[in-house]
Amino acid sequence: MRGPRLGLLAVLLAAPAAAQEDCYPGPESNEAKTLAILSVPLAFAPLRAPARPESGAVEVALEISAIPTIDSATRTPTICRPGKGPENTDLLFALFRPRVLVGLPGGLALDLSWIPPIRVNGVKANLVGLALGKTLGIGASVTVGLRAHGTFGEIRAPVTCPEEALEDPDSACYGGIESDDRYRPNIFGGDVTAALRLAGGTLRPYLGAGYNRLEPRFQVQFTNRAGELDDRKVIVDLDRGVIFGGLDWAASGRLALSGEVYAAPVDAVTGRIALRVGL
Repeated sequence: MRGPRLGLLAVLLAAPAAAQEDCYPGPESNEAKTLAILSVPLAFAPLRAPARPESGAVEVALEISAIPTIDSATRTPTICRPGKGPENTDLLFALFRPRVLVGLPGGLALDLSWIPPIRVNGVKANLVGLALGKTLGIGASVTVGLRAHGTFGEIRAPVTCPEEALEDPDSACYGGIESDDRYRPNIFGGDVTAALRLAGGTLRPYLGAGYNRLEPRFQVQFTNRAGELDDRKVIVDLDRGVIFGGLDWAASGRLALSGEVYAAPVDAVTGRIALRVGL
């Protein structure tokens, strides 16, 4: 009976460890703060003044959004891996996102985006942005836009154990294989925007506010020098209010340029620009 008893004891001792693999840091943890900051440039913002599109009209755009840097203290885990050094989050300075807007009947518009999985400086994003909006006219010079939006997909990057950490004897990553961690932003939200038409219609300043539901999921993918795989998950749920404002400039009949400042006040601020072309 000794063998079965020892086997049962081993199972009982192992069960709590398995249950603790996934990590659920609270909203005040550094893990939650880091993921919230990263969500600001990834949120699928309007980046244009609301305008009632013609049904069947198509507009293509290229968005560039600045990615905020995160200080080393905030990047240092407090809950999931206490004692580990700062995570490697500042890999890119900007997000480049192609967009397509399609006019639908009834003043509706469908806004779509896809960042293909091409690795740049160690980062490979496969992200989809989706928004459905409706524009309402108020008088001759004011328009109001209502939108629901989401950002889905994943980003893979060496966040927990970059190459330089593998050569540091004081690092938990020493001697292992560079990580290829996975981050899924899972951003859902809605916003309202009001715009004013100026200078014969070529300039349109706008202001807006909204709410974002953040359900980021981060998964470590690191193999240490003993060949053991660390694939623990970090799971966070957050709610954020956002504000934004920008300016549209119609450079010609088909060409337009937009600039926008977008902020989740408790997390970060980003700047965005977009060049838009009507087809």
